Amino acid sequence: MAGAGAWDGPQRRAWLRHYYSQRQKRLMTLLIARRRRTSCYFYPRAWPSVRSADWWERVVLKEFGPQDWLEKFRMSKETFFYVCNQLRPGLAPHSAHFHPTLPLEKRVAVALWHLATNVEYQTLSPLFGVGPSTVQTCVREVSYAVVLLLKPLYLRLPNEKELENMVRIFRTRWGFPHCIGALDSLHIPIHPPLRLSADYCNGQGWHSILTQATVDGLGQFWDVSTAFPGSMENSAVLESSSLWVLAKEGRLCPNPPKHFMGKAQKYVLLGDATYPLQDWILKPYQEDENLTQRQLQFNYRLKRAHSVIENAFLRLKARWQILLKCDDCSLELLPTLVLACCILHNVCEAHDNPFNEEWLEGTEPTELPKPCQPAPAAMEDGRAEQVRELMCQYFESCGEG
Repeated sequence: MAGAGAWDGPQRRAWLRHYYSQRQKRLMTLLIARRRRTSCYFYPRAWPSVRSADWWERVVLKEFGPQDWLEKFRMSKETFFYVCNQLRPGLAPHSAHFHPTLPLEKRVAVALWHLATNVEYQTLSPLFGVGPSTVQTCVREVSYAVVLLLKPLYLRLPNEKELENMVRIFRTRWGFPHCIGALDSLHIPIHPPLRLSADYCNGQGWHSILTQATVDGLGQFWDVSTAFPGSMENSAVLESSSLWVLAKEGRLCPNPPKHFMGKAQKYVLLGDATYPLQDWILKPYQEDENLTQRQLQFNYRLKRAHSVIENAFLRLKARWQILLKCDDCSLELLPTLVLACCILHNVCEAHDNPFNEEWLEGTEPTELPKPCQPAPAAMEDGRAEQVRELMCQYFESCGEG
């Protein structure tokens, strides 16, 4: 029998790549199938707290001010109704259906309130005059609709012109040239089934699912792979992700590549020590007393630019606090829910919705330190060292500290 170290073997990584590729295909098939079904409609039931049934119409729609919308739904009233209109094709009731349905706007409101505050279904249900199971259904169906209808608009592979603009933003805003994104991972605490406890236990001893994400210079996500077991290392997740395939197929840069420092060079992503050094992924030099001044300068510039994704993760979790601990969510729904939160983050950022810094309180619990396992040396690309050296020359020639 293979030991625990099987996670690190090539056969295990190949199996994981195949498994999660098939899982993503099944997810998209399910999304399309759900859109065609008529069983996703909602039937209000009579509950004892009838006094709350009209709270949405009487209070929210008529009395909520701009700050109320932002606090409860994490977006402006205008953005909320924009989202509702975009989701209408996936959530509109069937005209031939006999029973009345919960209004689309109310369904979206229930889902966003839960995603934003992470309050329990039983706590949220009396507020909207619906049952806990209806809250759960709203969260599930709205999340599916967000992924199906908003992902093509707000979370997709950039085209060549957009890549050029991303390079410009990273250079002007972060001082890092020839760069299209920052790469990192996010561990989301969960309560897994007992039989899967070992798979989801990460290197720090707590249970999580792992999400790999890439953001542009504005902190908006353009690639997300999610729902990997917390026991996997970042390097293994990378090899199992669509991002790895895109890079190996040359789809993250023009063909032929643009010139940098007089040489044809692929665009780069910025990672940390948990990722392998590649000619398209740069990471800092390992810190020791032998680093030269320009290597130290390179590390400083890379870490400063890489902070854009660290800030994006903080804003993501602060806005959608369901990601602080997914207790009420099944493992089957988690990939969709995490994707939906990343998409909604991009919607809010793209529409310039204000961000309340007070939301950041409590988003980084000290009792759950982030796992950090360095990438195996076998995954390093020897040619990538030349790219890192080119960057050192660039910063030295610019005289930037």
